[in-house]
Amino acid sequence: MTIVARPSVGASMLGGSIHVTPNPCRHAASRAVDPWIGEDGTAGTVAVVGAGKMGLPLAAQFAVHGWRVIAVDVNPDVVASINAGRSHVGDEPGLPELVGRVHAEGRLRATLDAASAARGADVVVLIVPVMLNAEQQPDYRYMDAAVASIAPGVHAGSTVIFETTLPLGDTRRRFAPALEAASGLVADRDFFVAFSPERLFSGAVLENLAVYPKLVGGIGEASTVRAARFYASVLDAEVVAMSSSEAAEFSKLADTTYRDVNIALANEFARAADLHGIDVQEVIAAANSQPYSHIHQPGIGVGGHCIPVYPHLLLSRAPGLSLVETARRVNDGQVDRALAILDPLVGGLAGAPVLVLGITYREGVKELAYSRAIALIDALGAAGARVSAFDPLLDDDEVRVLGAEPWHWGDPGPFRAIVTQTADRAFKGLDAAWFADLRAVYDGRNSLRELALPPGVAYVGVGVQASTRRLPGG
Repeated sequence: MTIVARPSVGASMLGGSIHVTPNPCRHAASRAVDPWIGEDGTAGTVAVVGAGKMGLPLAAQFAVHGWRVIAVDVNPDVVASINAGRSHVGDEPGLPELVGRVHAEGRLRATLDAASAARGADVVVLIVPVMLNAEQQPDYRYMDAAVASIAPGVHAGSTVIFETTLPLGDTRRRFAPALEAASGLVADRDFFVAFSPERLFSGAVLENLAVYPKLVGGIGEASTVRAARFYASVLDAEVVAMSSSEAAEFSKLADTTYRDVNIALANEFARAADLHGIDVQEVIAAANSQPYSHIHQPGIGVGGHCIPVYPHLLLSRAPGLSLVETARRVNDGQVDRALAILDPLVGGLAGAPVLVLGITYREGVKELAYSRAIALIDALGAAGARVSAFDPLLDDDEVRVLGAEPWHWGDPGPFRAIVTQTADRAFKGLDAAWFADLRAVYDGRNSLRELALPPGVAYVGVGVQASTRRLPGG
């Protein structure tokens, strides 16, 4: 694909769209070389460190474009699965078939030995977690370990690329010096170091790789060029060579922080709508008909690996960004707001049986990272409620470990309140007749606004009231 200095897509006043037609593959068959030095039409060996739900699709993507891929993981079961030609990542369309294909063709294998993989690779891509510690600061335990594990294998000509979202400056100031110290080589002269953020959405990773421009920034010009040439050889999307690793790091932090702030604004709009009996979703749809407006949807909170975490990574290097700090407080405060609304509707939460629907951070993805359901279950328990929960992706033991009793779909229950934390389509089939003592439904994603409820059962959405919840004609 073409390498450019500025993206040629995504500049619309509409703010872009997640529904974009994937680019077709225009790569000719590549020529295998050793070593790989960035020549057009050639492919070498790449090690992908972290073969999880993002790393494995990357490995398969690289392999299908002719590269020899070594997937590195600390989990022996993951390594064994890949070496058997199987994908251990569920619910990722096309991935099992692609993994099976490139393994059968001899271009994908896995190992526990990161140093050996790096020693035999021209390019090393790291995609392991950097999350938050108890003080909301970056937790480097996994990334530091990954960098230390590859360091003995870094050699002259190596290209090391970080895809994990990092605080500003970490590629240059934290990780490049660590690799220099371990290898005795000079970064951007003897070997190359760059940052290129993953921009992927669980359940659509392979499609995303063919759509979203790939942003790349090195610690120097040589590193930028080498990393950009690698991605141009394996991706069907446009590759954007940025001015520095810091600019590339900031691009991902800006993207995700924007969404967090936007959602917080939507939650504030929802509060205003409640004060005046207005349907906030009607307002947002109307406002977004003007192309300068791109308001997101309000809800009970924000979960997942990205949006609740990356604003804190930005704040760790740029403290005092008041709007960013406020957005985090607003979004994390949505659970407490829900409980404050529910409490009088059910005659007090103390002792009240409450059902939480949706435990994963979003529907259809079996991932609990920063799920607001965890905070919701904890807060309900602290208020004295007797909490049950259901998620179609979790079994009973997985529900119990979070502090809730499992409920089975369709069973009668004593619940006084139901709270939805995801917008799973299955919940639209809920029958209020199952719950004789039901007094209130808190619709945390505004996805049950058409649900039939008997007289006496209160409906509360996020900026959607009982009087406005029916859609026009509903």
